[in-house]
Amino acid sequence: MSLFNKLDFVRNEISEIKDIKQKPKGGLSTFSSRIRYAISLGFKEKEIFIFGLLQWASIGIGYILWVQMLDWIPESVWRSAARSDDISSADIILFAWSFVCVGIAAFPVGIFTGCMGAAHFLHRRGEESTVATCLKLVLPQSWPLWLFHWIDGWITVSQIVDRLPRKNDTRSSAQIALGEAMYYAWKLGVSGVLPSIVTGNGLIASGKNSIKFVKNNFSEIKKLRAGYSILCWMVGIGAYIGTIILFITFDVIPEGDEVYSNMYAIYLWAAVPILVAVGFVMLLLRPIYVLTLCDLYADYLEENNIKPPLPDKASLPVSVFVSFSILCLLVLTVFLFCNEIGVIDMLSSSNQ
Repeated sequence: MSLFNKLDFVRNEISEIKDIKQKPKGGLSTFSSRIRYAISLGFKEKEIFIFGLLQWASIGIGYILWVQMLDWIPESVWRSAARSDDISSADIILFAWSFVCVGIAAFPVGIFTGCMGAAHFLHRRGEESTVATCLKLVLPQSWPLWLFHWIDGWITVSQIVDRLPRKNDTRSSAQIALGEAMYYAWKLGVSGVLPSIVTGNGLIASGKNSIKFVKNNFSEIKKLRAGYSILCWMVGIGAYIGTIILFITFDVIPEGDEVYSNMYAIYLWAAVPILVAVGFVMLLLRPIYVLTLCDLYADYLEENNIKPPLPDKASLPVSVFVSFSILCLLVLTVFLFCNEIGVIDMLSSSNQ
């Protein structure tokens, strides 16, 4: 996992900034002030909405793929997990499956998010921006885009899970607060990673560039992130309420049945409000956030007399497509031959 700790230095350095713990004022107004620019750019470069739609589809496929394994876990294992905090083989397999599913979704999400950034930089340079042109610029940067979004996606998913109510939670308030603080420092710290990768830099170089960028624009980025986070929280709460309404309205759990025998159905039905919420974020909030960060990064480069060298003639890294194909093949093998390779047996076992 050392590969996925390569950007820890970004979070650690940003967390040491003196004013990072102070809550910024005007986050929503800062974010809303950028809406007009992002939407106007979206109408001029309509492929931005296409990239947002493709990101949404990628996350939806990743979630549905993850849910499939829940259908393989017997009711007895769910019951056992509810009674014990011990780690079973089913926990380990589901953890690995979750990690792989995030990785599969991270590849297209990274490419299409990078394309959003490319559309911005092309428009700013006065050049034509099309789906093909954006892909031509971004695909050579597939490796750093994939790794960054895999790392960021896993951190985000882990934080969402940590926020959910849990049985016998032994964490203190200080530990919970520390986890939130480190997550916040991560999100602030990597604000410049995407635009730096899009303009031709590698993963580590982009992490270093991001630190300089964030420190140079700390107040603005902090407010922007705060506004984006508040709106995402509101969307998340809406999805939570929508899930409750959905379960009340529809007979997701047949009368007389227990939760343990319907875990797959519960998570599958939950995809409806979850993906609606994700769609709102991916089609509206995230494009505004990404385009604004790219605009701020472009201003930062101009202030420092740095011309972003967009990688027009870079070669495509065949290795990343081979690696992604192998990962997809691995998942397909597990899906098709789960009985033959013993996955079902391992999911059916527990430490009880």
